[in-house]
Amino acid sequence: MPLSTAVPRRRGILAGAGIAVAALALAACSSGTTDASGSGETSAPTDEPLQIAYISFAVANTYDEPMLAAAQEVAEANNAEITVFDGNLDPATQATLIEDVIASGDYDGMIVQPIYGPAIMDVVAEAMDAGLTVVNIDQILGEDFTSGATQLPGLASNIVFVPSILGQKLGEQTVEACASKNLDPCNVAYLHDLKTSSVSIALWDAFSEATAGTPVTVVAEGETFWNPAAAQTAVADILTANPDIDAIVTSDQGLQGAVLAVGDSGAAVGDYLFVGYGGSQWALDAITDGVVYSDVIQAPATTGRLGMEAMIAALRDGTDMGDVDPFADFPNNGIMTPDTVSQFTGEWPG
Repeated sequence: MPLSTAVPRRRGILAGAGIAVAALALAACSSGTTDASGSGETSAPTDEPLQIAYISFAVANTYDEPMLAAAQEVAEANNAEITVFDGNLDPATQATLIEDVIASGDYDGMIVQPIYGPAIMDVVAEAMDAGLTVVNIDQILGEDFTSGATQLPGLASNIVFVPSILGQKLGEQTVEACASKNLDPCNVAYLHDLKTSSVSIALWDAFSEATAGTPVTVVAEGETFWNPAAAQTAVADILTANPDIDAIVTSDQGLQGAVLAVGDSGAAVGDYLFVGYGGSQWALDAITDGVVYSDVIQAPATTGRLGMEAMIAALRDGTDMGDVDPFADFPNNGIMTPDTVSQFTGEWPG
C-alpha cells in the first residue's frame, strides 16, 4: 500500500524524445538512453498536475529520508504530487508495488530506488512498456555493480552511486590512513554492512583490489546490518579476539558502533584509525573532532533532488537526462578529510 495517496488520475500521453532541452540544469553524463516516456505523441501541458509514484528502498531509514524529502521539495515546486510506496528492504515487495502502480493507471511517472536491481528489472520494463516514465536513483538497476551506466534501456534518467567506485576510494583512504602512522603491517578490521548483498560484495572486491600489495592486512571481518548497536557488538568481539587491530573500516553507522566499542574496551579512541563511507553529519563531526581519519561521501539528498528534476524534465519537456553522476560537483573527489571537511554538508544524520 502507498504511504501517501495523491489524487488519482489517468496518465496523460507524453512527448517523445525530440522535444527541446529542459530548462532544468543537471550535471549529466551523456550515455545513450532511449525515450522512457512511452509511445505517446503529444506532451502534457506544463501546468497540468503530475502524479509520481516513488518506490522507496525503505522509508524508515535515516539515509532514505532526506532523499525522499529532497525529491518532494522539487515535486512541490513543479506542480507534481508524490505517492510513496515502501519497499521495506524486500525486493519482492518492491516488485509487487510496481505491479500495483502499473495496474492503477494513475501515474505519469515512477521513481525507483532498487533494493536489489536484478529482482525488479523485468517489472520496471513492464512499467515503461505500459507508458510510464521511469527514473532510477541511488542503487544499480541491473546486474553489473561496477558501472553507473544505464543497464535497462528506456530509462529517462539513471542517477546512482557505484559500489565498486565507493570500495576503491575506501581502500585508497585506508592505505593512506595506515601510511600516516607508518604502519606495516596495518591490521584492519573490516565490517561489511550485509556481507551477502551484491552491493557489499562489489564494495569489498574493489576495496581488496585497492589495498592489494600494500601494508593493509584485513585480520578480522564483521557485519553492521546498517545498525550502530550491531556494529558495537561486532567490534567488541573483534577487539577481544584481535588486540592488535590498528584500523577499523566500515560505513558511518558501523563507525558509530566501533567508536563506542573502543571506548567500552577501555582503550583510547585515538589509538585506532577509523575510515568510513557515507558522508553523514555524524562522520563530518567526527572528522572535525579528529576521531575519524576520512570518509567517502554518499549523497542521498542530492540524489533525490536530481532524480525528481530529471523526472520533471522528462514529463514536462520530453527530455531524457540519461546517466547523471550525483557526485560530480562535490570537492576532493567526494572524500571528507580534516583539510576538506569544511567544504561539505552532511546530507543525512548517520
